[in-house]
Amino acid sequence: MNSRKTVADSKRWVIKIGSSLITDDGRGLNSAAIAGWAQQIAALREAGREILLVSSGAVAEGMARIGWQKRPHALHELQAAAALGQMGLIQQFESCFQQHGIHTAQVLLTHEDLSNRQRYLNARSTLKTLLSLGAIPIINENDTVATDEIRFGDNDTLAALVSNLVEADTLVILTDQQGLFNKDPRHNKDAELITESSACNSELLAMAGDSGALGQGGMRTKITAAQRAARAGANTLIAAGREDNVLQKIAEGEPVGTLLTADQEPITARKQWLANQLNVSGKLHLDEGASRALLRDGVSLLAVGVTAVDGNFQRGEVVSCVDPDGREIARGLVNYDARESRAIKGLNSDRFEAILGYIDEAELIHRDNLVLI
Repeated sequence: MNSRKTVADSKRWVIKIGSSLITDDGRGLNSAAIAGWAQQIAALREAGREILLVSSGAVAEGMARIGWQKRPHALHELQAAAALGQMGLIQQFESCFQQHGIHTAQVLLTHEDLSNRQRYLNARSTLKTLLSLGAIPIINENDTVATDEIRFGDNDTLAALVSNLVEADTLVILTDQQGLFNKDPRHNKDAELITESSACNSELLAMAGDSGALGQGGMRTKITAAQRAARAGANTLIAAGREDNVLQKIAEGEPVGTLLTADQEPITARKQWLANQLNVSGKLHLDEGASRALLRDGVSLLAVGVTAVDGNFQRGEVVSCVDPDGREIARGLVNYDARESRAIKGLNSDRFEAILGYIDEAELIHRDNLVLI
């Protein structure tokens, strides 16, 4: 089937709108633009689609209210700006959607909410319930309380994780560029728009530029977000948010922006959760044989294939598995803590009891709790 038609026919969309669009490049909330997106989203809803909105702009709007010209670096200043800006942001969306008889719901998330399995499932249930009630969840990072250690880092990443969370069909990222170019169009007049590619195309990241002054992301984070969304089978469309009726054009299958397709089978919800852990508690270094077995055969990770252990993790925490070149190839829930893992690395399971005084599991990470990256 034509990829554009697949997107046009999809039912559940996550739409992310960037800071520069929401705040008119930092001058304050762009009320006219927000009203326009609300009107387009209302039309999508009328056509039977379910919409979740991930909105940047709280920090940028807070900066505009205070009169700050440059994004602060101090965490407490960022948190204060977010608190000030979030009020205006939500009020604006609420007002615009009410004109179309649509209820909105504010949902603020931190990485901790999605790294804890129980809270992850709670967030999933809440969002799906809101959709069943006909409301539009408006989602942002809870910048007021998030610390550097538990931040998503940018709303492109958050949008991808939300796409996985609710099993969205399509992720739409509205930005101040037409889409992804083979070179940075701000510095290269001969840059060409990439109209379609696989989200897993390894050449894409080399083409991406940096973020602007207001945002945290850039095209690199959008490509990474598309790769994350693809794990759940979602296609990603990066398009110009200022283009007239851009969402309607997407819904009609028109060739706008850059479409990054999910050319892989969706992984299970539990393994999506594992793959999307942004903070891991430790690292297991694997030999060539173990690396090859994981990648080729999808087997459990045995201690005999581990050459070194980094970190101070506990049993049941998420750890990263890297090949002899230091490249991450998998992550999973480990069956032994860091001290025990160091003691049994390189050994067969029949020696565990002699070394540890007991044996719990024969595998260091069972294949059911392991996902390839």
